Amino acid sequence: MITMSTAPVKPLTPVRLHPIRRNLTSTTTLKSQAMLAAVPSKHIIGCSTYNRCFEFKSWSQMRNPAFLSHRRRVSTVVASAGNMTAPSSWESWMPDKKAAATTLLLSDVIWPAAGAFAAMAILGRMDQMLSPKGITMSVAPLGAVCAILFTTPSAPAARKYNMFLAQIACAAIGVVAFSVFGPGWLARSVALAASIAFMVIARANHPPAASLPLMFIDGAKFHDLNLWYALFPGAAACVILSLLQSIICYLKENMKF
Repeated sequence: MITMSTAPVKPLTPVRLHPIRRNLTSTTTLKSQAMLAAVPSKHIIGCSTYNRCFEFKSWSQMRNPAFLSHRRRVSTVVASAGNMTAPSSWESWMPDKKAAATTLLLSDVIWPAAGAFAAMAILGRMDQMLSPKGITMSVAPLGAVCAILFTTPSAPAARKYNMFLAQIACAAIGVVAFSVFGPGWLARSVALAASIAFMVIARANHPPAASLPLMFIDGAKFHDLNLWYALFPGAAACVILSLLQSIICYLKENMKF
């Protein structure tokens, strides 16, 4: 018979379990700090706007239609405010490094200059035809339009939507401001402010159009046109410039030298 010896068994010491406390605030804080650090500050009239975009809401609040609409509005404001961020003070005085690194061809100089010459030649010939009526087509803002269309045809200001909408609306604003306030600094100030506000709201950025209201208010020869000034000479001349831009862009792409 096999006998088994028994050894005394020591009772196990009771283990006290401590509840694990999860630091909810640290994770959220780290995430929010990291996200805020990665996003540059966007300011509108001195008020910071990015803080509201990264507020951590509960799921029920996020599904609320009012919260969603508010979030879309804030996102739109932040996106539009991104255009207001300017480079540092020293960088703005230096040439663009990307543009300087790009190889410049002779055709990049010849064709835009030829387009501007052709545009002013055509408009100048039309001036001779319209001189008995005392109006002109080759106005100063069209020089800035030529520079945009022929040198930077892919820029937002060169889009046909931006150009025609801004030209027509800003010219009409100048006519209305002159009719309400008469000639003087108040009409010029109101017209320019309203023109810039319209381009921002309509998302039709076209800087040369901002000079059309001032040209109408200060130019007595345009007063007889009244609301026709919204179409002539700005918008009418832009039709000719758009056709020339298509020709110049085609020649620039297919005849490089």
